[in-house]
Amino acid sequence: MSSSSPAALLDVDLRPGAPPMLRVEAAGDAPSWAAEHRDALRATVAEHGSVLVRGLSLRDEAEIAAVFQRLATGLMVERESFASRRNHCDGVYSASKWPPNQQMCMHHEMSYTLDFPALMLFACLRAPAGGGATVLADSPTVLDALPTELVERFEWEGWLLTRNYNDEIGASLTQAFGTDDRMAVEDYCRANAIEFEWQSDGGLRTWQRRSAVVRHPVTGRRCWFNQIAFLNEWTLAPEVREYLVDVYGADGLPFTTRFGDGDPIGEDVIQLLNDVYQVNTVREPWQAGDLMLVDNIRTAHGREPFEGSREVLVALADAVRLVDCSPTVEVADR
Repeated sequence: MSSSSPAALLDVDLRPGAPPMLRVEAAGDAPSWAAEHRDALRATVAEHGSVLVRGLSLRDEAEIAAVFQRLATGLMVERESFASRRNHCDGVYSASKWPPNQQMCMHHEMSYTLDFPALMLFACLRAPAGGGATVLADSPTVLDALPTELVERFEWEGWLLTRNYNDEIGASLTQAFGTDDRMAVEDYCRANAIEFEWQSDGGLRTWQRRSAVVRHPVTGRRCWFNQIAFLNEWTLAPEVREYLVDVYGADGLPFTTRFGDGDPIGEDVIQLLNDVYQVNTVREPWQAGDLMLVDNIRTAHGREPFEGSREVLVALADAVRLVDCSPTVEVADR
């Protein structure tokens, strides 16, 4: 790294098994500090895939929103969500509501959409009593660790996400699409290469085929960029999966993933993917006031189970288009 690089201006601690960390003195005016160090922080993320900033002592939603706005080039509105979030203010959300006792598998935010965030911003207002780290994994490293034959199949076929929207589990139709107007939902689906079918009970079933491997729009590196494992039925706790199959049937699950040709993905494949993620996971427990920036294309993130109360705010930033990431499959056909 050249000494003239903006990232070289920051003394980042690189420790095995942990994300890059920058320790700073409490600035008093965190938004001004973020604006002053924006280029250096973003350069650090470009070099390492993420950075955890400790010592800013972020205090409340307004301060965090101001920091996020100074670090991003633009905040996004979430669409096609799977779990409800609280919208604190424009573009600043709570972490997804996920059972505290369950692991949230590694994923790349909105990797099933045609426009997704290049940058994720996290800030901790309240750290849990135990666990609850936002864990990270380098996607090019994960890709290199996967069996060649499996990667080649996913590159050739892509992956298929199927969803069954209802008002009983996960994000509702209105939460996912931002409207309950059928015509608006249909227009969104057509514009975003999503096949759909209305059910007799008023529910909606959708299918969308996406690339499992993309190239980073800046570096050109091949990245394992998808939510194949996170959104697959075999990642669910066994008792949860059995209950959902019993209530909704195998074809009526709220969501699951398949190979791009529609074939089911076996439990052994999902276990393999999650095992590779686990081997390549880095973690650092949250402390109240922490800030973290994550390259959403290069770096997968997840969440560990936790005890106590946990409050982490999130922003999806710097929209990038799938077509600018060298997708390996056409999104319009299935």
